[in-house]
Amino acid sequence: MDSVNSFKGYGKVDELEEAAFRRKSRKRAIILSISLLLLVLLIIGIVAGTLAHKNSKKDSGDVAAAQVAAVKSICGVTQFKESCIASLESSNSTNPAKIFEVSLMVVMDSLKKIANFPSLYANRTENKLEKEALNVCGAVLNDAVESLNDTISAVHGGGKLASRIDDLRTWLSATATDQETCLDALEEANATITDEIRLLMKNSTEFASNSLAIATKIVAVIGDFKIPVRRRLLGESGFPEWVRAGDRRLLQEIRPTPNVTVAADGSGDVKSVAEAVARVPKKSAARFVIYVKAGEYVEHIDMDKSCWNVMIYGDGKGVTIISGSRNFVDGTPTFSTATFAIAGKGFIARDMTFKNTAGAEKHQAVAFRSGSDESVYYRCSFDAFQDTLYAHSNRQFYRDCDVTGTIDFIFGNAGVVFQGCNIQPRQPMPNQFVTITAQGKKDPNQNTGISIQRSTISPLGTLTAQTYLGRPWKDFSTTVIMETSIAAGFLNPKGWISWVADVDPPASIFYGEYHNTGLGSDTANRVTWAGYKPAMTPAEASKYNVESLIQGPSWLPATNVAFQST
Repeated sequence: MDSVNSFKGYGKVDELEEAAFRRKSRKRAIILSISLLLLVLLIIGIVAGTLAHKNSKKDSGDVAAAQVAAVKSICGVTQFKESCIASLESSNSTNPAKIFEVSLMVVMDSLKKIANFPSLYANRTENKLEKEALNVCGAVLNDAVESLNDTISAVHGGGKLASRIDDLRTWLSATATDQETCLDALEEANATITDEIRLLMKNSTEFASNSLAIATKIVAVIGDFKIPVRRRLLGESGFPEWVRAGDRRLLQEIRPTPNVTVAADGSGDVKSVAEAVARVPKKSAARFVIYVKAGEYVEHIDMDKSCWNVMIYGDGKGVTIISGSRNFVDGTPTFSTATFAIAGKGFIARDMTFKNTAGAEKHQAVAFRSGSDESVYYRCSFDAFQDTLYAHSNRQFYRDCDVTGTIDFIFGNAGVVFQGCNIQPRQPMPNQFVTITAQGKKDPNQNTGISIQRSTISPLGTLTAQTYLGRPWKDFSTTVIMETSIAAGFLNPKGWISWVADVDPPASIFYGEYHNTGLGSDTANRVTWAGYKPAMTPAEASKYNVESLIQGPSWLPATNVAFQST
């Protein structure tokens, strides 16, 4: 295992440069802080005024007016102000925390109203692709409800909302991503009902966005008026605190004691990975360990949201292999092509290869899909061509992994950090270009993005196709490459490419590079997009490390996977 200090030489910053930047950024921070403070003072003033009215037994009309004013002020931070006000005007409260709680119930009600549409519409069509896309809708909408339930449980669980703001934003971001995934699947299938479904989902998508905005802009700032937002620091172990001590031990042990052993030759408890997964208890707080002995297991594994705290490990990359060949060309939606998929929280994978063998000619063919919150992937290999690794949603950390592919081969809308990884673009089909990343952030308040840090980007074998670091998939797409070695001779000097040819992406994206090395890291001829930073500042870069992007210090230490927080 590499030590935490194994990348010690990376990312040194010129002190004079950093000091100058801090002076400039301090002014911007002051302006932003004043704006937020004015909003906070407005809301607090409404609350205080309402209490004064109550205490002096003023007319109830004054209280009602104050409640309406509070809702309008809070909804002022959302993208969909009209739907926000209309859905929350009956909250009968001036307390921002209470109004936020009501907004969550509004989202839940809207999701329940559309829960049955996938099966209803599936019964009305004979189109196989449409049916498959609607099956995806059914799965991800169930996941959206689960993520929203986590949010509501946290709010009802007592304590201070601001202390759990990262969790709340993550789960609400996942709720929004799940709904977007449904629409993506329908568009991919060219479903005739796409516009009709989009209209049907209008309330649920807007309400989820509204709750996320309130959590980000109001709850995160004022919480319950008692405590500020505080991040837990790294412990003495050097690992984020969200990785439990027991999980650290499991990741350090050469061969952790398994609950079930998989061996194709019959020397284990079961012969297939699917049989082992069938033994996983539902929503268990205890760690369940699956050991998969050397060999190639041709299976498709889909572990749903109820599979909590599962660890699966093998005998090494290229030694223990789970492979499949589902693909889009043969009629499977991209979401469902994954050889291995996990949605339940707290997943750990170690010393394994996940592979999709469909080949470049089959287009979208996912090797691994993860929607697991607080999940860790250590010394794993993800091997395919187009859409290899689908980092779908929630918080994910990849350490010392290999990822190989052609088009958009790291994609999705998780908050995800890669450290010490080998990112390996490979030769695609003739007339195709290569894009390493395609990030899918749809909402400005989602705390998501792809961060490749202190890793290596170099081709797998001969690569002659035009190759780019990535392309923006959605309007707020966010991707950064930091302190990473980029090899010479394979990367187009522009570095990045638009999703639509010859059309610059919107200025709302955030793409950046920071202190990279290697001959491929020269940014002199990079794209000139408004949303691209060829030389990120230290403060900008700090938003995309383990500490900030995935709140690693609160959960990673327990897995005992080496990482650098900053």
